[in-house]
Amino acid sequence: MLISTSFVRTALISLLAPLTLAAGLAVTPDSQAARPEAPPGKPLTVMTRNIYLGADINRPVRAALAAQQAGLPPAQIVGALANATHQTRAIVDRTNFPVRARLLARELARTQPALVGLQEVAWWRHGPLQLDQVGVPNATVTDHDFLQVLLDALEEQGQEYLPVVVGERADVESPSFTGAGSPDARDIRLTMRDVILVRADSGLRVTATHDAIFTHNLAVSVAGVTMNFDRGYQWADVRVGNRSVRFVNTHLEAFSSDLAYAQAAELLSASTAPDRTTVLACDCNSDPLNHTVKANIGDTLPHSAPYELITETYVDQWLRWAPAEEGWTSGLSETVEDPDGDGFDHRIDMIFVRTADGHEVGVDRGWVTGTSVGDRDPATGLWPSDHGGVVLRLRGW
Repeated sequence: MLISTSFVRTALISLLAPLTLAAGLAVTPDSQAARPEAPPGKPLTVMTRNIYLGADINRPVRAALAAQQAGLPPAQIVGALANATHQTRAIVDRTNFPVRARLLARELARTQPALVGLQEVAWWRHGPLQLDQVGVPNATVTDHDFLQVLLDALEEQGQEYLPVVVGERADVESPSFTGAGSPDARDIRLTMRDVILVRADSGLRVTATHDAIFTHNLAVSVAGVTMNFDRGYQWADVRVGNRSVRFVNTHLEAFSSDLAYAQAAELLSASTAPDRTTVLACDCNSDPLNHTVKANIGDTLPHSAPYELITETYVDQWLRWAPAEEGWTSGLSETVEDPDGDGFDHRIDMIFVRTADGHEVGVDRGWVTGTSVGDRDPATGLWPSDHGGVVLRLRGW
């Protein structure tokens, strides 16, 4: 496996230098009774929501690497990749995004966020089997466009949200079959996307947008083909009257905390607004309570490191509302059919805030969505996602 972790730690100092004025703002109340008074002014309700791509995307890679490490010939490595892709794609159908999208739409209808950062907005496509082009992402027939399905579900709920930034991330393709002469042999393509939604009746006016791929990303070599699992960040500058705010959305690397740390450093340097409040919606893949190191893949930094880097200059706003244990957001099983919510046992989905002048931002409402048994679909037992969502109403931003 090839992991692109080539970054120099000393360079992080220069990347983060513009942000040092806001250091030390994090506040962690011991209980809900310790919540500070919310500043006056018009509130801004924001949400971060990983909507789940529908299956474990690592299964095909693991299968191919196992075959590769066993010394099997290229044809058998490709066969292992194809069989695992076939299984993964079947699970995507089983986790039924149209059903889950209706549940997600109800969350937005209930909590009414003005700005939403979405992660894992999958676009599943297929095309003819091309064994001479393994790994080339060129399939064009859409099976599931999660963004359009969610927008349609929102419309059914009477909710109009506009996708103002749509960023394509990893774009990977693999053969899919179960054996020689498999009748449904084909190529399967997955394009991952991050998306910022703005509620149409929120009164917000978008003045500028930006989307970028991180410099440091995971790359995996399978059967002589390199698959790039790119991630990135995006932002929208919005105005309400004469006030402006920057809303940033990102999804940091899950496989390696070293990579996630490098991505977080770039994110802070490149996306923080110097002259206005920056709100960061993040599936950070960094548990602040987990200090273990993924040593088996060569990591040197603990799971908590990206979170700790972000909170040097940003405030974890959930902790201004409730204790950490009331904000668990991850994570359920692959098929999201869990009988209860016990799988939600840690917190990696966050909303952070940094103000240009260092003043504190209040929270007067907060929700974790999609983590109660009542949030499941009663007919199928499916949860909205393998993550919960986080919604906060900010004041004094």
